[in-house]
Amino acid sequence: MLRLRSSAVIAASLGLAATFATSSARAANEDEAVTEPDVRPTLLWLATQLVPSPEIAYGDSMSRFGARWQITPVLYSWGINRKLSPWRFLVAEPLTRQSGSIELFFSPEYLFYGSRFTDGLVWRTGVRSYFPIVERGDYLSVSAGASHFTLGDRNGAALEAGAYVLYGTVGAQVTWSPSIAPMRWIATFRVRVF
Repeated sequence: MLRLRSSAVIAASLGLAATFATSSARAANEDEAVTEPDVRPTLLWLATQLVPSPEIAYGDSMSRFGARWQITPVLYSWGINRKLSPWRFLVAEPLTRQSGSIELFFSPEYLFYGSRFTDGLVWRTGVRSYFPIVERGDYLSVSAGASHFTLGDRNGAALEAGAYVLYGTVGAQVTWSPSIAPMRWIATFRVRVF
């Protein structure tokens, strides 16, 4: 009986010590100073944004090659430290985007379509959300979005889904547009340097 009581006292003491250590560590993390990241457009950042993501569009029983760029005017992240500002303008760090966010985007594209150069220009605006799956989105994240686009003199709407790895720098997106046949389905191998 004495052994049982002393074992219970030892177990309770260890439990209290573990609880105290956990709460002390949590308090220390809450007291740590957090510094806003110094993110802003630079010449190097601008140069990397000029690298397009290749895509293949399918419609009218034909495939067409294309390229897509992306600009993110504004992003709101709910997955970062609450002491940091969740808003990003033009430049968003990978952790900010892939850990859970919603963004407004502008995405110019070019499809090899039509007889004139301007026939293949696509102007797309939309909204997209990112959701982390593995390691807060660093190893794997997914997205869902919707957009409005203009191809020549025609307008359309599209839905999209994507999956991303390597901190969001490499991914695949599938876009579905029921309204314009030459680009009903678009598969994009997304390469994104932040």
